Amino acid sequence: MENIKVKESEAQTRQPGDQFKMNPEPLTIRKNYRGSNKLTGKVAFVTGGDSGIGKSAAIHFAREGANVAIVYLNEDKDAEATENEIKAEGVKCLLLKGDIKDEEFCKRAINKTIAHFGKLNILVNNAAMQFPTEAIENITSENLHKTFVTNIYAYFYIAKAAISHLQKGDTIINTTSVTAYRGSEHLIDYASTKGAIVSFTRSLSKSLAPKNIRVNAVAPGPIWTPLIPATFSGDDLENFGKDVPLGRPGQPSEVGPAYVFLASEDSSYMTGQVIHINGGEIIGG
Repeated sequence: MENIKVKESEAQTRQPGDQFKMNPEPLTIRKNYRGSNKLTGKVAFVTGGDSGIGKSAAIHFAREGANVAIVYLNEDKDAEATENEIKAEGVKCLLLKGDIKDEEFCKRAINKTIAHFGKLNILVNNAAMQFPTEAIENITSENLHKTFVTNIYAYFYIAKAAISHLQKGDTIINTTSVTAYRGSEHLIDYASTKGAIVSFTRSLSKSLAPKNIRVNAVAPGPIWTPLIPATFSGDDLENFGKDVPLGRPGQPSEVGPAYVFLASEDSSYMTGQVIHINGGEIIGG
């Protein structure tokens, strides 16, 4: 993908954005990706699973044989499209519409998943918000609160609700970001939540290690998802992702397989770790 251009009629004005409006639309899974039953019989729960990275993880899980529950805010068209793609893989899908900033909704979503599928094996905390600003003085209290409650409080809400249902060999995967490691001058609050997710992952992994429940994370760099045209415009959108060594933004299809790896026995000796998928940017940790 060399250039990103959003038509005027497709401009996005609210988060987390609609994938069906994007031009070009993100690639969710490679045509030549072949499942090998790595997750057959498993049940996965993915927040922000209607689009972007969350959708890619969900579709990859489905191709590997897992049934999937996806949580989304209000993007019905994207969610229904994802549901159809998951079912096309020969597995089941449960749509859970609601706001993860609400702890009671998070509890209900987990309980509905258990009631529908009878179990839960893979928990993916992924949904996020961001409000770019050029200076800390411009970060409003309202946006600061939304960013933290969505990006890290909800991870606590969902993990707390899910823990009692997870068994030996089950997994939790959190989506952090390259910004947690290198910072971001125009996403100070967002980067701060992503740093918190790294610490959350490491701390929860130690807490759950005695139960053999593994907790890891993925730290994407610039990936072409609905959150991008919903938060950037003009030159920022046109040049998105061009400053990494590979010279382009990544596709969700290039991130999804990492979630399969962390959810499957392939990563059975990994916990508390972060996989970096960022186009070649060298960062610590």
